[in-house]
Amino acid sequence: MRDKDRMLSFRVNQIELERINQKREEIGIRNMGAYLRKMAMDGYCVNMDLKGVTELVRLLRICSNNLNQYAKKANETGSIYKEDIQDLQIRLNEIKDDLKEIMRTLYAIR
Repeated sequence: MRDKDRMLSFRVNQIELERINQKREEIGIRNMGAYLRKMAMDGYCVNMDLKGVTELVRLLRICSNNLNQYAKKANETGSIYKEDIQDLQIRLNEIKDDLKEIMRTLYAIR
């Protein structure tokens, strides 16, 4: 962690403070210092809805669990069903396509 050994200070009136707090809360940043540093250095903050990413992570966990079950079955019995592997491949390809779309959207943010 870098040392923050310099302090900046400036005055605002009540209306400005309320507007700063409103914008900070809209973005979802609790720490005033973090918000002001971000705005001073970059000029903007982005509040992103990552519910889609959370859902994709959940689906990846499910696929990972299924893959582990298939591997365990293959190790125990020496065989697995081709349909199970094809189903897993289809679901993983769907997740991969969704991730590509999310990455395109994130990349477009500038």
